[in-house]
Amino acid sequence: MDRREWLAFLGTLGTGLVAHEACAEDHGAPKNNDGDSPVAGPHAFFCGIHIAKRDPKFQIVTQHYCTAHTGEGHSAEQLFQCLLFDSRAKNAKLLGVEYIITDERYRRLPETEKKFWHPHSYEVLGGGLIAPGMDAESERTFMKGLLTTWGKAWHTWPDPKTDVPIGEPLLIWSLMGDGQVDPGVVAARDREFNVSTEAIGARRRKEFGYESPRVSVPKSIDQIGRMWTDSGDDKPTPLK
Repeated sequence: MDRREWLAFLGTLGTGLVAHEACAEDHGAPKNNDGDSPVAGPHAFFCGIHIAKRDPKFQIVTQHYCTAHTGEGHSAEQLFQCLLFDSRAKNAKLLGVEYIITDERYRRLPETEKKFWHPHSYEVLGGGLIAPGMDAESERTFMKGLLTTWGKAWHTWPDPKTDVPIGEPLLIWSLMGDGQVDPGVVAARDREFNVSTEAIGARRRKEFGYESPRVSVPKSIDQIGRMWTDSGDDKPTPLK
């Protein structure tokens, strides 16, 4: 993805997205009226299914609220950061965080760092990532931008059924091939948003011109991810 495509991807932040405002009035603190807050301004909202890298059978629908990070030492071309929740409810539990970078930036990471980063190629082409509320053109631009990105996600609330976060943080991975998702999890997510993951995946593969990736689940927590194939050149297969 070149600079122009990445900036177009970030431009979708202004279309059909969620605005957050920092407000602490209920706790006796003054309200921040100038918007100068880490959570002020528009956030992209999208939904995906996360799996634990050490245990791919652990799968959970995760709501993402993301924005570009443009602080000192970073540019909008390099970093996207997300808050992760277990639902869209006002009192949703904060599961953790995810950082998203381009493939170009990922390739410059130290080899010892790459094991923490998962690709988004199958999540896009398999229909696992959805962006409710976006119009069709913005959604297409957004998903095309995500297609070749990498994410580093940790769930600091490993099991949201507990009343407080218990246990070590979970390093999150991505579904990377057909047959890896728990049918019950994807069916529940499809019902919640009234969508068809299968239909969305078929449409995106046709739009972007690629077959779905076929990458096996990790064999160890230290395995470095691949974006398209288990072996050989890690490149996409054009749609026939």
